[in-house]
Amino acid sequence: MVARFQGAIIAAGHGERLRAGGESLPKPLVDLGGEPLLLRQARALVECGADGVLVVINSETARLAEAAAIEFPPSMKVSVRDTRNSMETLFALGERLGPGYFLLTTVDAVMVSGELERFAQDASTMIESDSELAGVLAVTPWRGDRRPLFVSIGDDGSIKAFGDARASLVTAGAYFFSTRIFDLSARAREAGCGALREFLAHLVAQGLRLNTIEVAETIDIDEAADLAAARAMLERQQRPGDNKRVKERTLRSIK
Repeated sequence: MVARFQGAIIAAGHGERLRAGGESLPKPLVDLGGEPLLLRQARALVECGADGVLVVINSETARLAEAAAIEFPPSMKVSVRDTRNSMETLFALGERLGPGYFLLTTVDAVMVSGELERFAQDASTMIESDSELAGVLAVTPWRGDRRPLFVSIGDDGSIKAFGDARASLVTAGAYFFSTRIFDLSARAREAGCGALREFLAHLVAQGLRLNTIEVAETIDIDEAADLAAARAMLERQQRPGDNKRVKERTLRSIK
């Protein structure tokens, strides 16, 4: 198992589809279980064992967070960048990540309690035991998301292709990477990649090997219905007698 790894969060989007459903805040500041999504993800990464968390947010999110007096904990280092797309947000994170490994999540990927930690442990062990492996992606069965990224997996467990709708698994918003993926940043730009999903496909096309680990129920919060589903999932976990009971924590719990 990798002894040390960094945490990172892609959170520079505006959440247009979620706002179209009535949310007034940018997605990273939307409340889930008593805390903003951004702080919830940062806490989850620290609980997985991440050695600090790097975050990229846009200027609107930074301005509104300051206006609301939201205090970012010392464990979270924030960069404010108005990036053009999710790939460029990842590359902005790469500028500050030290060499080694990192656990990356999107700000809106919500897993059942304990599942991100399990993924981190299993992916860390997998990538440590195979020096040729560039990364491990969390995948989950497709449940009707409107913009899924389907993943085709070979017999050896490695990813063969992205985007084939005949596949049954989709990415789940969590990734355990070696920082050597950034060696292909310039080439990805030259190839015209303009999103994280396109960069992932570029990595595979360039011969980097990526493996997968299947995780349980994951909700990608893109629309109002997704947010309602995530809140319902948390409520189920909090019911008395539930073995996966989740306690709401304050911002102080990740300091």
